[in-house]
Amino acid sequence: MNWEEHSEREEARYADGLARMPSDPDGRQRQLVRVAMAATGAGLACLMQGRRAEAAGWFARSAERFRESYPDAPPGSWGRLIGALKARVLAGDWDGAAADADWALAQAPAESESPIGRYAAVLAFLVLGRDDEALELAETLRAESPDAFPRAVADALVGLASRDADDYRDGAGRVLVSFEERDAHLEDIPVADTVVVLETLAGRRGLAADPASPLLPER
Repeated sequence: MNWEEHSEREEARYADGLARMPSDPDGRQRQLVRVAMAATGAGLACLMQGRRAEAAGWFARSAERFRESYPDAPPGSWGRLIGALKARVLAGDWDGAAADADWALAQAPAESESPIGRYAAVLAFLVLGRDDEALELAETLRAESPDAFPRAVADALVGLASRDADDYRDGAGRVLVSFEERDAHLEDIPVADTVVVLETLAGRRGLAADPASPLLPER
């Protein structure tokens, strides 16, 4: 895998997106999401090369752009909260992650009927160590149909929040398989980013499974 090529492409997308930023609020919020995703892609490519400091810088940019996009976003744009939180966790920036978790929860995703909104809240609660609250919401995700929310992700979240190593590792393993079996990846970067986030949160709870895969960075 030519990770340097991926990194250069995503960095170019980020720079081009900033250079062509629309002035109208709707166009601007859409473009900010595009550059946030490009920054995430650049960060993932750097992470796979072991360039962790550079990766952290790109993830920080991603989180900032996701947050910047939110005020003018349509109601229920929960993916931006998730994008910001995942970027901070991927960066290993726990102070930034806590700040973004507080911000995310202030948008009331926990009260959403959308499973994506509740997923954002679960991630925020897990970042803040509020595992009991995370568990309550994660159980609602587990009750969703597989078409509405991936059961493997829900199981992994329940395992994390309940600190059940077996449940977590089973769920995270199935999440990894889902990434290995898919053809399309975020920004065309073949990395199981959700698994990296889950493993990072698991590591802070002594639950990490440490799986090996071409879609995961070397530890």
